[in-house]
Amino acid sequence: MTQERRKLLLCNCNRTMPLDGKTVAGALALDAIPHVSSELCRQHVAAFEAAAKNGDDLLVACTQEAPLFRELHEEFKAAGAISFVNIRENAGWSRESQQTAPKIAALLAAAQLPDPEPVAVVAYRSGGELLIVGPGAAAVAWADQLAEQFSVCVLMTDSPGELPAERRYPVFSGKVHQLSGYLGAFEVAWDQVNPIDLDTCTRCNACIRVCPEQAIDYSYQIDLDKCKAHRQCVSACGEIRAIDFDRRDVRRSERFDLVLDLGATPLLRMHQPPQGYLAPGRDPLEQAQAARQLAQMIGEFEKPKFFVYREKICAHSRAEITGCTQCIDICSTAAISADGDHVKVEPHLCMGCGACAGVCPSGAMSYAYPRMADMGLRVKTLLATYRKAGGKDACLLFHNATDGRESIAKLGRRGKGLPARVIPLDAYHIASLGIDTLLGAVAYGATQVVIMSSGSEAPEYLASLQRQLGYAQQILSALGYGEHHFQLLEAYDPVALESAVWALPAAPGAPPAATFNWSNEKRTTLDFIFDHLLQHAPRPQQQIALAVGAPYGQVTVNKQTCTLCMACVGACPESALLDSKERPQLKFIERNCVQCGLCEKTCPEDAISLTPRLLLTGQAKAESVLNEAEVFACAKCGKPFATKQMIDNMLGRLASHSMFAEPGAIERLKMCADCRVVDMLQNARHGSVLDLK
Repeated sequence: MTQERRKLLLCNCNRTMPLDGKTVAGALALDAIPHVSSELCRQHVAAFEAAAKNGDDLLVACTQEAPLFRELHEEFKAAGAISFVNIRENAGWSRESQQTAPKIAALLAAAQLPDPEPVAVVAYRSGGELLIVGPGAAAVAWADQLAEQFSVCVLMTDSPGELPAERRYPVFSGKVHQLSGYLGAFEVAWDQVNPIDLDTCTRCNACIRVCPEQAIDYSYQIDLDKCKAHRQCVSACGEIRAIDFDRRDVRRSERFDLVLDLGATPLLRMHQPPQGYLAPGRDPLEQAQAARQLAQMIGEFEKPKFFVYREKICAHSRAEITGCTQCIDICSTAAISADGDHVKVEPHLCMGCGACAGVCPSGAMSYAYPRMADMGLRVKTLLATYRKAGGKDACLLFHNATDGRESIAKLGRRGKGLPARVIPLDAYHIASLGIDTLLGAVAYGATQVVIMSSGSEAPEYLASLQRQLGYAQQILSALGYGEHHFQLLEAYDPVALESAVWALPAAPGAPPAATFNWSNEKRTTLDFIFDHLLQHAPRPQQQIALAVGAPYGQVTVNKQTCTLCMACVGACPESALLDSKERPQLKFIERNCVQCGLCEKTCPEDAISLTPRLLLTGQAKAESVLNEAEVFACAKCGKPFATKQMIDNMLGRLASHSMFAEPGAIERLKMCADCRVVDMLQNARHGSVLDLK
């Protein structure tokens, strides 16, 4: 859908908010001033009907009545598409409502943008194979209720009391050893800790009758504390062979589509467990809600593939030496794991938080839903329209698309709303926001960028966001732009949100708005941002000191200990460290360095150290020489083959070694490889059989 074809349908909601069609038309460069209804969903619904039947693509400035408008749109058999934008709670319903025209125009302009290009999808297929694991009584009770709808299997973690008289589903007992997977593909391994295999047992009660210690009851499990090993139960079981004391602790495994975990402590403890795994605990109400959710998890499903991974620039590892692990450490779904020199992402486990893209220093992991370029276009459009409509001191308020969006809506309905300068912008997940987004918004003209946490985010995400905010503020402060440009609000209810958003400290002005577009290449986007911020900086700097962990920095080499072995060059995944083809030199391109530490860990002489900083001169993209050495020529043929320092170190360390005690052996270290072989052959001591007499 394009901006020219999408017709605006505006409503001031029974005159409860100021809405000026002329201001909107001017800010959006519309050919005509749009009509503003007061009861579009009631008395003025004919205006909606006329627009729908005209075949236009529609943008309705109301989200509360979206279900009604969709129903009418379908009823009218409208040919065009329909979308919605919330200008009431996000703008018009505010204590500063008379000043919200620029923000309303900005929200409408962003909603007019074309939909982002579709991304790849990840498919799930669930046939309803359900494992219920947990205390026996609860597991069996729920299995009885769900057996008609699912192919149920029960894994009891303790004795259930009496088992059902009718065998309707398999029942196992044991202790879960491992649970992994996702909707449609869970792998469960457990240890059968009891001698009686419940799946094989016919419940004939023969073992119960013969047990002298009464260690077996109608749960058909042996109480091993009572059992005295008479083994009469084994004889009574006979050819059925359900009882085998040698079978204890035997590991079994099965594959399931769904898992209902009724244990007090979940088997999977990540912040966001995989789809298809529900762990309601012991609460009966929570268990009932989980059972209802399971009913919606049979069939074929799709979701976006949220990430793009380029292993060529990944700084995770080289030669079994680990460098950057930020994406693995931050992932709350355990979707990312090490895979040799790189990492691998299980797309079925990825839930789209984007935290990996936010912390990735090289851009090897990027967010695809939405892409960085798409997010940049929204930010640029919002801020440009806001300025064009007369808005000043814009503050972008990033929030997630679930409880964050609802918190802002409640604030508009029940409280003072948002300040006129605060423009809400939903991200699929706030964890995806990094310094490229933060500084990019300032480069586009925002004086302040606020990220709102509504309580559903993992704690590690908030810590990561604080670091990203810190790096961004360090850069702006050093360039003279002042303080308070960035803030993380932890507001878990409308009261806390209202208090925090109206108490935001004033931030100094932003630079003139940049005209470039954000790229999907993270560091390319940051290059443009840094150039723009430096060009307009009140206090230009050539370099800025950054906190430890920052994705930019310098490599320093101790020339006294470095032998120019070039191990660091081989380890560097970003081509920040280079050797020279002409002479023994170690060169460095600072712009490429992501401070992964692989060079530092690889160096056999411990000659390398890292210094986080941001170099803003042209030298950052140019080669600089970190170390160079005098060439050592072969003592025999004169061909250069090593550095003098390397040969001197070898001679000093190996001169007293027994392998070089033979005359002339130590001198071979001064020769090139070819001359060394020739010398060994010419001076070899050939033995004779006569020497044995």
